[in-house]
Amino acid sequence: MQDNDKDDVSADVRLSFVRSLYTKRSTLFIGMLSHVVVALVVYYNTLQLEFVFFAAGIVAIWAVRMLDMNNFDQATQGEVSLAETQRWERRYVIGAVSITLLLGVMTAYTFIATTSGFAQLATVSVTFATLVAVVGRNFGSKINVDMMVLAVCIPVLIGFIASDDVFVRVLALLLLPVFLSTRSLANGVRDVLYSSVMAQKQSTVLADRLDGAINNMSHGLIMIDSDKKLRVVNYKAKSMLGIPQLVELEGKKIDVVLRYVLRSDKFAKDKRDALRSEILALIGGRKSRMTLEINTNQLFEFSARHQNDDGVVIIFQDVTNKVKADQKILHMARYDGLTNTPNREWFRQLIHDKLLNTASKSKVGFAVFDIIDFKHVNETKGYLVGDALLKQVAVRINRIADKHGILVSRFGGDEFVALFPHHREDVIKSHMDQMFTDICRVYEIDDMEINVSFCGGLVVKDNNDFKLEEMQVCADIAKRDARKHGNNHWSQFELAMDDKYSERQKLKTDLREALKTNSLSAAYQPMFTPDGSKIVGAEALSRWNHPELGPISPGIYIPLAEEIGIVRELTQSMIRNATKDCATWPEHMFVSVNLSAHDLVDNQIIQVISESILDSGLAPERLHLEVTESAVVDEADKAAMLLREMRQMGMSIAIDDFGTGYSSLSYLDKLPLNKVKIDRSFVRDIVHDDQKLKLLRGIIHMSRELGLEIVTEGVETNEQLAVIRENDCADVIQGFIFGMPMPKSAIRELSRKLDRSKGEFTAFQNKQAK
Repeated sequence: MQDNDKDDVSADVRLSFVRSLYTKRSTLFIGMLSHVVVALVVYYNTLQLEFVFFAAGIVAIWAVRMLDMNNFDQATQGEVSLAETQRWERRYVIGAVSITLLLGVMTAYTFIATTSGFAQLATVSVTFATLVAVVGRNFGSKINVDMMVLAVCIPVLIGFIASDDVFVRVLALLLLPVFLSTRSLANGVRDVLYSSVMAQKQSTVLADRLDGAINNMSHGLIMIDSDKKLRVVNYKAKSMLGIPQLVELEGKKIDVVLRYVLRSDKFAKDKRDALRSEILALIGGRKSRMTLEINTNQLFEFSARHQNDDGVVIIFQDVTNKVKADQKILHMARYDGLTNTPNREWFRQLIHDKLLNTASKSKVGFAVFDIIDFKHVNETKGYLVGDALLKQVAVRINRIADKHGILVSRFGGDEFVALFPHHREDVIKSHMDQMFTDICRVYEIDDMEINVSFCGGLVVKDNNDFKLEEMQVCADIAKRDARKHGNNHWSQFELAMDDKYSERQKLKTDLREALKTNSLSAAYQPMFTPDGSKIVGAEALSRWNHPELGPISPGIYIPLAEEIGIVRELTQSMIRNATKDCATWPEHMFVSVNLSAHDLVDNQIIQVISESILDSGLAPERLHLEVTESAVVDEADKAAMLLREMRQMGMSIAIDDFGTGYSSLSYLDKLPLNKVKIDRSFVRDIVHDDQKLKLLRGIIHMSRELGLEIVTEGVETNEQLAVIRENDCADVIQGFIFGMPMPKSAIRELSRKLDRSKGEFTAFQNKQAK
């Protein structure tokens, strides 16, 4: 330890040292008596009156010091400043040095003025015994130690040197080691005391901080030792458990505390035994985390961490609101908000779970049914009545479904689907009849009677032959057949109805051939600056003109391509055509091509892009690639790696349909994006729906903060365009307001027209090749 008297220590630490000087006053009294007795005995031995004066001086100094010590006690009862502490230290030093100086002088006088060996031995003994007391009592002040030792040694040194005895003079040389050893011992004791005081102070500070932190936690905390006794219970724990803060739980057995706590009205009577058992399991290490329902309105989440000494720390919190919010969010993500039936994705998962528990040879029925002329209800009665009707229909369907274990979903509009698992075919038909009987009726809505008719289709197959897409196609075919038989009728799919299915299979063959012969073409929907004055690029859209059936919708043949596994070939064909076409456009224009999940699973797409750019001579930065969340969700890491490689090659990467996926925001961080394409669902109602507009503006602001370019899709009306311009909600606009998908030649014509006009493009009628 460094020189503590020079250390910048706090007043309370300094005071603890000084206080140690003023304690054990009985030793001062005993020392005073021994000094007086020695002085008087020497007087009787030498008959020199000076020793009586020495005795009187010793008593006087002791009396003054006792008075000063009493004053110290009174003055230091409250807070004491550092300056006051130092003043009391100096006063003590004066008293201590006075007595040691008097003893040193008495000893020196004995050697100078007397020849009595007894007197010299007695005074030296009592004086140097005082040095021992310096170590044991006066270590609290370094200056005090130094001064007292010097006050003894200097007079004695003078006395020894002045002695006529040469051997005594030799002894004077040994006073320096005495001085140094006494000083070293005293400082050593002082160092130990200082370390102890500082450690205690630090421990107190840490303990106070820890106590404050524990008692201000938002979680309840309980620490239990190896004897199953409570050692720490914070304020939040008592509050959550309904325990008054004044009740002391520390030191109580956990069994006793549990019995006391669970008697509270806070805990449901029928749950108390189960709660006690679960909590003991948590403490015993059989479980590490659990959520317990303590009553009908509250849920607590408990977690336990076991210590090396067999103790355990229990932390718990009220998660009622969190669980309710999570359940609500999960329900919103899985269920249709209008009819409270599973949405398409959750329905698919429920089917998977159902069929896993079904015998492979058991029968499975799948039905599709919708309201006949539901559009007429919306148009004549209003959408609110239409929504109310769908709710009532869903209630009746669910009534039958719950009774027989049938899964029901609304796939959109007025179309409902149902899965009839693990039943015989005749039972499935019977349940279908019951369902139709119950839903085909007159509904009363807002004092109106609405006669509702349905048509439906049913397909029944073995469980191991179930494929949702194929079952839905077959059920749709049966539903169309049912329409031929009038209202309130359903038909079961038969192979004779399979003309459309055969057509579908033929389409698959023709699509494969079209790809081989490069018969698919590309149409381009232009993208403009918000003021419409300049076309900056175009999105490439696949088109198929069937030699017999004419134009086939991408909504039909792209799912077919996925079924037969040629999506990659379709994308590669689009990239080759798009890069060649874009190379003929003005240099400021880019072309955007969509990538699917199938394209982002291996490096082949990189090679195709490189070859296409090289063959066409298109600058890499003019090729923009679009991905949707669903395209990367299965193998996000692999997709991100490929997209980064594309970025390094110079291409721009956009996330398409942004805002429609449940985790779209996370992909802004995961993927190497340049731009986001705002889904048309955010634009559709922005003219009349302030909430949609606020949501759109929030997404725009967040994307721009990340340095991303904004492409707003689905702009179809002048009103939508005006709102987007007014709120600065786009860097680029794509939509029917500026242009329908068009051939590559029309893109060039459109660009030249805008260059000539140099004005805002307000209405351009698409010229399709006829």
